[in-house]
Amino acid sequence: MESAGEYSRMENGGDSKKKESWNNGIRTAQNMSTALLRKKSDPLLVSKVRFQMIRQLLGNVQVVILGTKLAVLFPAIPLAIAADFYKFGRHWIFALSLLGLAPLAERVSFLTEQIAYYTGPTVGGLLNATCGNATELIIALFALYESKIHVLKYSLLGSILSNLLLVLGSSLLCGGLANLKKEQRYDRKQADVNSLLLLLGLLCHMLPLLFRYAAAPGVLVSESALQLSRASSIVMLVAYIGYIIFQLKTHRQIFDAKQEDEEEEEEEEEKAVLGFWSGFSWLVGMTLIIALLSEYVVGTIEAASESWGISISFISIILIPIVGNAAEHAGAIIFAFKNKLDISLGVALGSATQISMFAVPLCVVVGWIMRVPMDLDFSLLETACLALTILVVAFTLQDGTSHYMKGIVLCLCYAAIAACFFVHKTPIPPELTTVKLRLKPSSGISA
Repeated sequence: MESAGEYSRMENGGDSKKKESWNNGIRTAQNMSTALLRKKSDPLLVSKVRFQMIRQLLGNVQVVILGTKLAVLFPAIPLAIAADFYKFGRHWIFALSLLGLAPLAERVSFLTEQIAYYTGPTVGGLLNATCGNATELIIALFALYESKIHVLKYSLLGSILSNLLLVLGSSLLCGGLANLKKEQRYDRKQADVNSLLLLLGLLCHMLPLLFRYAAAPGVLVSESALQLSRASSIVMLVAYIGYIIFQLKTHRQIFDAKQEDEEEEEEEEEKAVLGFWSGFSWLVGMTLIIALLSEYVVGTIEAASESWGISISFISIILIPIVGNAAEHAGAIIFAFKNKLDISLGVALGSATQISMFAVPLCVVVGWIMRVPMDLDFSLLETACLALTILVVAFTLQDGTSHYMKGIVLCLCYAAIAACFFVHKTPIPPELTTVKLRLKPSSGISA
């Protein structure tokens, strides 16, 4: 793609080949999965434009907006804004915003990868690790800002369950059916590391719940449970920092996403098509749009629940994660078809680990700063689903081989959990869904 490369060289003041070489080895499984949904742009479409600035702008639009197979969903973004401006049904705002988030999530992954070409492997890897689940994190932070604690917990729990059961299960199922005559193997080292972190996160989730049930009758433990959650969140963040160092520095070879064939195609894919400042500007713009749509999603989820007759828990745990991570999920399944399970496992387990060990404790710490009583107590039903999911996945991945039956079991586990939350329509009291008042320094968490 010569014109795009020319634009990036002009913008960065010289030859970008040296900078591009710094990017070797920092592409994560998440990046590679979303890359399968990208389209190559034709530079001839904008090469005849006379003015250089307009030609560069049109080239960037062609690469960023039209460079994905999900570009057909971009019209949902202005439609969602128009629906809010003209006061259409709030359930329509929710549906359009949710559809608009799907291509934006894929584009954020693409833009962080483009910026990583110019920042070096360490900074680029940190950027990819931090922005890997930007959509879920932004939705969670908006729910936290509006004090919708249950919506926040449901959405983060749904992201973990979706990655561990739906994405991983679909990948093992499709990969097993497509490679019936081949033995599908994967490196257990990466799965073991992620499983250990998920179990540590599960322990931190269970402690406040067990603390509440272990208390003597009539003893208020809400404040103590909240303090325990904050201490556990710091432990989880420390563990995640250690995981990032382990992944990017000391044991990077375990997590390297390798492609054995299609070397020419990969070599072409590894060239930057945007300059640093262009990529940074587009990333800021995309993030602001995600923030706007996330605000719509959080603000209209109750209206969508009432209009559709579906519980908030089902929408948050099942629908939002499926739509929000559609590009990444589809890429994981495609790699499983190609018998590259290490990449599929990196997508599913890596995303689940990032949500469990980074997004959840970060929300607790941010809530601490904002005096919002966000804790790690996800209630008995939700915590039990998480615990059983992690155990089932750990047993599934223990032998380093795969077949389609493992995928069937994981997908059916996800279907059973989805059915559970579909019929779980117990209304959440308004005072629990939205905490109107911020905590005072001496006050405790509401039950």
